[in-house]
Amino acid sequence: MQPRFDHILVPVDFTARNRAAADIAFDLAVQNKARATLLHVIETIEYVPDEETADFYRQLEERANTELDLMSQRFDAAHVSVARKIRYGKRAQEIVRYEVEHDVDLIVMSSHRIDTEHPAQSLGTLSYQVAMLCQCPVLLVK
Repeated sequence: MQPRFDHILVPVDFTARNRAAADIAFDLAVQNKARATLLHVIETIEYVPDEETADFYRQLEERANTELDLMSQRFDAAHVSVARKIRYGKRAQEIVRYEVEHDVDLIVMSSHRIDTEHPAQSLGTLSYQVAMLCQCPVLLVK
């Protein structure tokens, strides 16, 4: 039987909640002999000149590279092919764009439980936007 997933995308923001999503993505990558991509999107500030934010973004990118290296160690140790990617822009748009451009088979990302008292407020979050917009399956880890 062929593995179902060849390329697993894991959008990360380096919060504790991401660990559970990264753990599940790791297990799926091992089981499917898949490659994984850890993607961090640095949200850009609109209408501010680049020269005013260059140092700020450089610091964010340095931190992101450090965090991505730490997160990828487990994949490397298990000989799972893992890429570390950083993009700039709006998070949902960049995740969807990456999925389309790189033939992603599965996205594994952290999410939250929906507040059943106010469900409409929960549906506008990043994880639900990605789940609705992406063409591949999306596994939301709550």
